[in-house]
Parts: sequence; structure tokens; C-alpha cells
Amino acid sequence: MSGSGSLRVVAIADADSFVKWSASLLGSVPGIRPHLLLVQTPLTASLDQQRSALAGTGMLSDDVTRLSFARVSAWLEGQRPDVVLLAGRGPFVRLLGRVVDGLTVRPVVVAGLPGMAVPAQRGALEYRRNADLLVVHSHREERAFAELGRRIGVQVPTALATLPFARSRSRMVAADRARVIAAESGGSSGTLVAERPAEPRAVRMPATDIVFAAQALVPTDREERAEIAATLVRAAEADPNRRVVVKLRSRPGESETHLERDAYLDLLPARRPENLVVSYGSMAQALSTAAGLVTVSSTAAVEAVAQGVPVIALDSFGVSKSLLNTVFVGSGLLGGRSEVVAGRFRHPHPVWLRDNYFHPSAESTWWEHVEQLVALRRAGGLPAKRVPAARGGAMHEAWHRASVLGANDRTLRGTAALVVGVPATALLGALRRGRSSAGSGTWADASTDFTLEPNPFHDSIRR
Repeated sequence: MSGSGSLRVVAIADADSFVKWSASLLGSVPGIRPHLLLVQTPLTASLDQQRSALAGTGMLSDDVTRLSFARVSAWLEGQRPDVVLLAGRGPFVRLLGRVVDGLTVRPVVVAGLPGMAVPAQRGALEYRRNADLLVVHSHREERAFAELGRRIGVQVPTALATLPFARSRSRMVAADRARVIAAESGGSSGTLVAERPAEPRAVRMPATDIVFAAQALVPTDREERAEIAATLVRAAEADPNRRVVVKLRSRPGESETHLERDAYLDLLPARRPENLVVSYGSMAQALSTAAGLVTVSSTAAVEAVAQGVPVIALDSFGVSKSLLNTVFVGSGLLGGRSEVVAGRFRHPHPVWLRDNYFHPSAESTWWEHVEQLVALRRAGGLPAKRVPAARGGAMHEAWHRASVLGANDRTLRGTAALVVGVPATALLGALRRGRSSAGSGTWADASTDFTLEPNPFHDSIRR
């Protein structure tokens, strides 16, 4: 981070998806000096996950510093960044926001989410309310967070960025029709054909894999996850000449952004087709040989569309906010398990694209907003938006810190706070979920793109 004349920008992250997002976002900005600070929490990406996350972002391992939370403040004081990008789950953002509040020279604070953020969730905005700018990735998200902010009285300026994974790859070539032909199969069952949008788009060179982008959160039901595993087995059996690739985010023993229950490795049969394989590499690597991508609601669908890879967003278990797949309504990508087995993948409708992550690059003005904020701060015209002290005092602060850091918080107060706080918050969470069940409230309201109640996922950041 040496040199002069360009802005010093530090992304502070822990979990793998936030590492990938923040590195990709900063890697797209020319003329800055970016650095990635990885803070040790139970979610922190392993070195293997870090390598996969940095692939194709333009950031190298030398651009990454891994530190304990206790050393973050001193490190930031020494670096004096102009901008800090807080890239983590809500409690992580709040904890690191307090560190930024204590710096001698306060940087501009930017926050955001690492993928598709429809529905806009109340917690996502509440935890980031003290940022100077919230990065969103589609016009639809802009409207959703604006309406959510009006409903709950939280005003955070937003700015539009192109989702880093929505940028097309150089290996793609223009054509009027996407035709993906299975290698050397010679049969019609090995051919996947997908109509492309009417606007000019990029289409990949021939490839054969079916790639499944696994998710920790959805579907939550074990039987539904087992049905997906069985579908992947049937797809592999239907055509031995193509691989079915189960793309996982973490190896056994590694953590990821969200807590996974009923892992696909446990649901797949011990004896499975040889062409059904598991991959821990980057999504970009998996898509490089993909004839089609299947997922429930992963942002990998956007990455696939950007590469000209046809997609099926599974609607076999419904379309709802709790499945995080309402964003695909009107896209033309929704399809069932039988279509996965048959290989009937498709490209999205062009009308859907512009409102959902594929707006013209000229409309992505987030960095111009950041530069304006930096100028304002240097001129003394940007008041600090400080994270308020916890209402429960020092013990409540200790609970917040220990909840994020887990075993990496070795303070006695943190240990005591967890002893008291874990059962208390579990009870409080159960009561809240009982008051806002899946069949009521804004989680069940398909007419909006935001939610007001706590999310229905049992997804503690403690591991």
C-alpha cells in the first residue's frame, strides 16, 4: 500500500463469499491501492478458500493481510486508509464499525452484500445503517432498500455497482444463438440448446458439464436437499458422457458464510456414478467447462449468465422469499428437476436483465460516489455516522464481540457474556420466529421485495 496520488482502500472481511465479493469489487476500480484485511473469526476463509476467492479478481496473496481482531485498530492506524469497505455479515460489520469509529483519522465507510440481495432484509440494513454508503447491484435492489429504509426509518445512501460476477469473460464470443454441444457424444441427449436474449450477448465455446451451485441456507428441509442430490444422480446416469459437478464452497473442516445443515456430501450415495464429481475450486473455473448451471438461488446464476452459460433456477419447492428465489420471477430461468435431468437449460429474458444485475456499466456510479464522499470528509463536510454503544452497556458490548469472534475472543468478559447470552438469545430468537412464522408477515408477501421480520434461517455466526 505504498506510493502516493491514489486512494488507499482497505476491505475488511472474514468469510469466503465476502472475500470474493470485496476483492472483485475493488479489483474493478482502476488507479486505487486496494488491500484486503482478513480478520480471524470462526467464519474466516482458509488459505485454499482465499485462493479460490481471489481467482480472477486482480488481487494477489500479497494484497492480503490476516490479523487477529485485537491488532486491527493498530494496523488501520498505521495504514490510514481513505476508504474502508466493511465486507462481512451484519454483526461483523457492526463490530468493525466500532473499530473504525476509534481511529484518529476516520475513513469513508462503505458496506454491501456479496450477491443478490432480493428480498432486502431488515437486518441487512439495520446492521449497516452507520455506513456512509451502501453498495447495491441492481435497480431492483435500489428500490427495495429505499422502500425498506422508509418503512423502518433507516436512511443509508445507496449507489449502484455492477455485481462483480456479472462481468463477462474474454473467452466468450458473440453469436445469435447459444448451442452447447456435448463432447463426442454424437447423440441428441448430449445436446443442450438455449435461446439467448435478443440483445447482443456473449456465448461460450463448447462445454459439457452440468454444474450445481450448492447453498447452505436453501432449501432448509433435509428431504428437499436429498431430492436435489437424487436429481443430480439421475442427471449423471442420464448421460455418462457429461460430468455433473457438485460445486461446494467449503471442504470438510472449513467454514463458510452461512451454516450448512445436511451437507450434500452426506446426502449423495456412497456409490455414485463416476461422472458425478465434487469441486472445491472457484465458480469461474467450474463455469469454464459448464454446459449449464443449476441452483436454487445462488448468485452463481448471475455469474453463469454473464458467461453465456444457460441456467435452471429450481422451482421444484416453490418460489418464495424464504427460498430467496423470487428474484428469478419473470427471468425465464425457473425450472424443475426433470428439466435438469433432460438438460433443458435456458438464458434469461432480456427485459429482466436490465433491472436485475445487467444494467449498462455507465449506470454503475458507486465509485464516483465514494470519491465525492472522500472529498467531503477531507473538507470536513461529512459528519461521522458512529455505531451507537450497546444498550446493555459493557457486558452487552462483550456479547457482541464474542458472538462474532467466537473462540478468537479470549477475554473473560466475553466468555461470561456467552455463558449468559447464548441461551437468552436462543430463547429470544425462538419467540421472534414464533411471532413471524413462515406463513405470515412480509416473508410471505410475494408482492414486495423486502422483509420486516427476522429471517427464518437458523444461521448463527457461532460455529
